[in-house]
Amino acid sequence: MSDYRQSGYRSRGRDRERAEPWIPSTKLGKMVSEGKIASLEEIFQQGWKIKEPQIVKALLPDVVSEVVDVSIVQKMSDAGRVTSFRAIVAVGNRDGWFGVAEGKGKVRAAAVERATSLALLRIIPVNRGCGSPECADKSNHSLRCRTIGKTGSVKVEILPAPRGVGLVAGPSVKKLLELAGVKDAYTRTFGSTSTPSSLASAVYDAFLKSQSLNV
Repeated sequence: MSDYRQSGYRSRGRDRERAEPWIPSTKLGKMVSEGKIASLEEIFQQGWKIKEPQIVKALLPDVVSEVVDVSIVQKMSDAGRVTSFRAIVAVGNRDGWFGVAEGKGKVRAAAVERATSLALLRIIPVNRGCGSPECADKSNHSLRCRTIGKTGSVKVEILPAPRGVGLVAGPSVKKLLELAGVKDAYTRTFGSTSTPSSLASAVYDAFLKSQSLNV
């Protein structure tokens, strides 16, 4: 059951979280809460691990989420058939930050909530720029270089494009690139691209791999 929609953290659980004061439980969280760290860039430069989703929300107040897919999972137990939900959620601020994760829960809302929190913990900077030889504009409208991501049988190739080309991609990939803040890019997909979860994970893998490229 595919459910590709945007969320502004409007569920009841998230409303409660937004209303209640955040009490950090990690050293990094306390540093962010006290204003000693003012950006996610600093956290990544230092190589620190984010263990609280509130850290990302505090440093990226404009972060939003996309519910990529929600599916029903059924298992047999001694008590009979047990039904749960599996959600895939992507997060980003449409300006260079992106994350994807899977969450499970007994009800749909709990699965989406779990996936959103995990996606925030997995957020990474997108290696933006412009690696297109046809473009003189080297601002962060595209990617610095070609990158390929893979999950299972699905492979996604993302290539830099000149400013004004837009996103040459299918609807699902286009939504993810927009969430990451990429405005111009060529893309190619291979494999079972009708599987939203694998497609989202492959895009995340492509962005992750681009971090290690020397460009």
